[in-house]
This record gives sequence, structure tokens and C-alpha cells, in this order.
Amino acid sequence: MRQFRYTAAAAVVALAIGSSGSAFANAELIGMQNNPNDWVMQNGNYANTRFSELDQINAGNVKDLKVAWTFSTGVLRGHEGGPLVIGDVMYVHAPFPNTVFALDLKDNGRIIWKYEPKQDPSVIPVMCCDTVNRGVAYGDDKIFLYQADATLVALDAKTGTKVWSVSNGDPNKGATGTSAPVVVKDKVLVGISGGEFGVRGHLTAYNIKDGSMAWRGYSMGPDADTLIDPQKTTHLGKPVGKDSGTSTWEGDQWKIGGGTTWGWYSYDPELNLVYYGSGNPSTWNPVQRPGDNRWSMTIFARDADTGMAKWVYQMTPHDEWDYDGINEMILVDKEIGGKSRKVLVHFDRNGFGYTVDRVTGELLVAEKYDPAVNWATHVDMATGRPQVVPQYSTHHNGEDVNSTGICPAALGSKDQQPASYSPKTGLFYVPTNHVCMDYEPFRVSYTAGQPYVGATLSMYPAPGGDHLGNFIAWDADKGEIVWSNPEKFSVWSGALATAGGVVFYGTLEGYLKAVDAKTGKELYKFKTPSGIIGNVNTYMHNGKQYVAVLSGLGGWAGIGMAAGLTDPTAGLGAVGAYASLSNYTNLGGQLTVFELPN
Repeated sequence: MRQFRYTAAAAVVALAIGSSGSAFANAELIGMQNNPNDWVMQNGNYANTRFSELDQINAGNVKDLKVAWTFSTGVLRGHEGGPLVIGDVMYVHAPFPNTVFALDLKDNGRIIWKYEPKQDPSVIPVMCCDTVNRGVAYGDDKIFLYQADATLVALDAKTGTKVWSVSNGDPNKGATGTSAPVVVKDKVLVGISGGEFGVRGHLTAYNIKDGSMAWRGYSMGPDADTLIDPQKTTHLGKPVGKDSGTSTWEGDQWKIGGGTTWGWYSYDPELNLVYYGSGNPSTWNPVQRPGDNRWSMTIFARDADTGMAKWVYQMTPHDEWDYDGINEMILVDKEIGGKSRKVLVHFDRNGFGYTVDRVTGELLVAEKYDPAVNWATHVDMATGRPQVVPQYSTHHNGEDVNSTGICPAALGSKDQQPASYSPKTGLFYVPTNHVCMDYEPFRVSYTAGQPYVGATLSMYPAPGGDHLGNFIAWDADKGEIVWSNPEKFSVWSGALATAGGVVFYGTLEGYLKAVDAKTGKELYKFKTPSGIIGNVNTYMHNGKQYVAVLSGLGGWAGIGMAAGLTDPTAGLGAVGAYASLSNYTNLGGQLTVFELPN
């Protein structure tokens, strides 16, 4: 069952908030997310479970899948995210220039409307790790597009006409947009990219009707900027204290502190809390920014109406490895230690899978979800701090060093590619990277709009094999891997779990794969025209279940091919690790939709 069920009471609550159509948007979406025939949010629902109750396609017949139809986006580069399906219309997006298509499912995918923004191509070299976009959002009869140039656009869902737009950041200073917005109540929430340019991260809520700003919470800075109450906002149960977002930074470094917010956002309507993570502190050279660098690398729980932070948890204080904390927060209700809890499950770039009480921020589980992880021995459950192995620190006695054999690499044991959760099995299904690195910091100075990285990286497979990825099933109660399927390359697509006992994911070579949810046994695979870094989804139309995925190689793992890079250390170290990928796939931009035979 989906976690949040739409009821008459939910509608009453929404109407009590206000009488406008936008105030009702939240109740509308709560109802829509519980209709498995549609796919109304990028990760399926507010809880980010990426689970579908559809079971027409199941473990017994998935082997018979065939291609139903395809659609070209007309764009080469990395295709992250996936399409939305609302009734008879599918909304498909593309990377830069961020074209959006509305397709008529009643008429062989006929293009109802197409929106192609006019953006300055100078934004392309400012974008870290390819020109990706993680998808559009729906609410209040609008489609929300977050463009590469950090412009948030509201489009009429029926016509594609622009209703309003607002600038969320300045590309001339390195700020860009790659994340998918999320509609919560009468607001649309969006983050910011650009940590590699010293951009200070923030999550911003805009009023859904006109695009006016409702609130903005920065990742670091004074309490007034971070929307932190020094006495009421807690970190592991204790008040954070005054100006916690500046006290662990040297001088005014927090002003260019990074902590960008380019991942996923989840929402609990009962608690009225929004959950998300912040990214790496700037620069990548840790010697230049002593201290814990709060609140980069942090899980935030914010009030949806005001943006005020209820609790925070910093996973990687004083990050030395670029282990962004932006990965999705999956909200489930589980029994942990004999007690029923509302929890948040998060698979961090740093290689630890966290189970957190999402009401209080209490840390319940923190265990490695890739056996290669070596930069820390464990997480101290009392302090929440990872216990760093000195050998894998990237600075010693205040000096830059070339540290070798660090696992995971900067792209993490998992990057933004979202995991899924099945209430049928109680397991999480996680696409992972099995990659290590050498990391050599160097001193760098800040200039607005110029790269502010300060490290050279080399990446390669983890010890014990030549594979760069695994697809795993994870028990979040125990913090244990249940089963693991090795993949030649990192698994860079979002997973989908279904009530049919099947889990779907894509590979960088371009395969859509289906595996048994209980055992991991491969049941089906089909090779699409390009590598898959998109997120698999499913929907029902005219009584028939379909599975859809975007293929289009790119993103950080595919940046070498996408941008024509050949230096092994280019692409922030990824080019060398994935050099052989060009032997297995090519660039593309295609939606592929699958069905069972009639």
C-alpha cells in the first residue's frame, strides 16, 4: 500500500488552509499519487518510494515484455529523470535546452504541445557533470520546469503556455538548475546547483499562483538565512545553538560555502515537513576550509509553510571527499528495534545507509551498503560522526596530500540515481557505484563564475573485481545487504519496484533489466539505443500496464562521451573510470515504452 492514503479528511485539511485552487493542490496531489494508473511525481509519491501497486506485469510474465513505442527527444546528452503520466497525457523532458513535450497517449504519442526555452548556451560550461535535468513537476494544472539557467517556469498543463517564470540564481556566478521541482501545498520547491563554483546552497519555496517567493532556507550562514531557531532546531536531539551555520567556518567562508541542494525533496503531509540533503562544502580542498563546515552534507527537515528547520543531521562533517548529501530521502513507517517508527532512509554518497526517525532526527541505523567503503570504519551512534581512517584523509597535518585507494570515489557509493522501496518485501532496492579513487587537493582561489574545485581525481574499480557497480537489496532495519547483483558499469538509473514482485533498473550500456524482488534473479533485459541514466516508471492506460524509461548517455559517469573528454582525470575524475563505456553504447535521447503482448 502507498504510505499516504488520500481521504476526505485530507481534503478538509487542505480546504482549511485556504479556499484557492493552489491551496488545494496539496490534497489534489495526495489523491493523485495514490492512483497507480498515473505517475504524477518524479519519484512516484511524496515519500519517494518509487513503488507502484500495478501488478499486471509480474515476475511470471515480465520475460514477455516487448517495445510498445518510442519517442526521440532530439537531444544528445545525459537524460536523467523520467516522464510524468497524468490521465491521457505524458510529459517528457530533455536536457539542455530543456525541451518539454506533452504527448497524447490516446493518439500514438502525438505531440500536443512542445515548449523549448531560449537559454544562453554560455550556461553549458558552468554546469557540473553534464547538461542534465531531472524532470518536471505537476500541480495546480501547471507543469513546472527548472531550466539550466536556474529559471523556474510554470507552464499551462493543457496548452504549454508560460504562466509565469522566476530566476532562482545567477549563472554568471555559477548557479544552475538541474533538479526536479516538487509541489507542496500552495508552493513549488526548488534547490540550486553550483557547489563547484562556490555557490551557497538554498531551498526556495515559490507561491504556485504567481511565482513570488514564500521563503528561502540557506544551507549555511546566520540563523536568519538558514531559517534555524538556535533553541528549537535540533541536531541529534540537542539544540544547535546560535549561528550554527557560521560558527564552524573560518571567517566569512560560509558565503561561498557550497552545500547546494540539487537532489530530491520528499514531504510528509502528516508532519508537514519537507526533507532533503545539502551537498559538498566549497572548495574540494579541505585544508582551505577548517572546521565542520555546517550545514553542508546535512539532512534538513523543514516546515513546509515557513521553511523553519525542525532538525538537522550532518553526515560528513568537514567533508574531504566530495560526498554530497543530496540523495533522496525515502519515507516509510517501519518497526525498528521492536518499536513502530516513522523513518527516513537515505543512501548517502559517503557509502553509509542511514535510517533516521523523521519526527525527531534520531539516528537509528548507519551501516555501509557497499563492502568496499573504507574511508571510515563506522558511524558513532552517539555523536553521529563517521570515524575517519587517517590513511584515507585527503590532508595530513594541514598539508595537501595525494591520498590513494579511497572508497568510494567522489561520485559516491550512490549518486542522485534514486532507490526504491517495496512494502511487499520490506526491502530497498539501490543502484550503486563500486568505484574508488585517488584524490589530490591543490590550493585554489575564488572568483565568481569560475570553477572553485581545488582537487585532481582519478577513479577506478573497487578492489576484488573489475565491475564498477552493483544493484542491491537492502534491509534498513538491520543495515544489511540482502542480495547484490554485480554490473560491469555503475548503475546510474533510478529503480522501480512494483506489486508484481518485479524491480526494474537501467544500465550504462543501455539495458533495461527486470529482476525478482525477493531473490534478485534476472528475469528480463532489453538493450535500448543509449546508456540509461534515467529513472524507470510505470503506468496504466486503457487497462494495460506500461513501463517507460529515458535512455541517453551522460551525467557524471558518462560525461566523457557526452562532452567529448579524453583526459582520464577530466570530468572530475570520471573519464578514466568509464573509458571503455564507448565500446558498449553511444549517445542518444530516446523514450522507450514497454508492454506485454496482447
